[in-house]
Amino acid sequence: MKQSDYLQDNLEIVKSLRKLPILQSMEERHVKGLAKLCRITQYDSGETIFEEDKFDQFLYFLISGKVKIVKKGTEVGAFDRVGDVFGEMAVIDSKARSASVIAATAVNCLKMDISYLDRLPENERETVAYVVYRVFCDILSTRLRQTTEELIKAKEEIKKLQSLPR
Repeated sequence: MKQSDYLQDNLEIVKSLRKLPILQSMEERHVKGLAKLCRITQYDSGETIFEEDKFDQFLYFLISGKVKIVKKGTEVGAFDRVGDVFGEMAVIDSKARSASVIAATAVNCLKMDISYLDRLPENERETVAYVVYRVFCDILSTRLRQTTEELIKAKEEIKKLQSLPR
């Protein structure tokens, strides 16, 4: 793993961050606030980004590459789109990671240290916290909808299997 220093107010970085789909609608000042919590982190293919059942305070935005989500040794999902976000559940509920995330290819991420939020100047803290939690709401809403659709499909498949003659 290689990582940069915290990004601070680098205007080129802020412009690049605004290209991430989840950050496009945010005001520049909010993106600048988020940048102060972030580092660019690179992982090699096969490298573990974080481990199931471990604790940390990081949220990740995928910049390039592909990661796989592994629960109890079984791959349960993957992210490969620019701006995909992962690691939010442990940050929200302060519990251990519910799955491992492993770089399936060479990966570049924006790694956000949520604990750093408390160290921002008071006038920035509330705004940045609002933006971070808004991002969480968007992510969780989308994932809940996807999970509901998958559950419906699984129930329909089970129903079909149960109706087959034995």
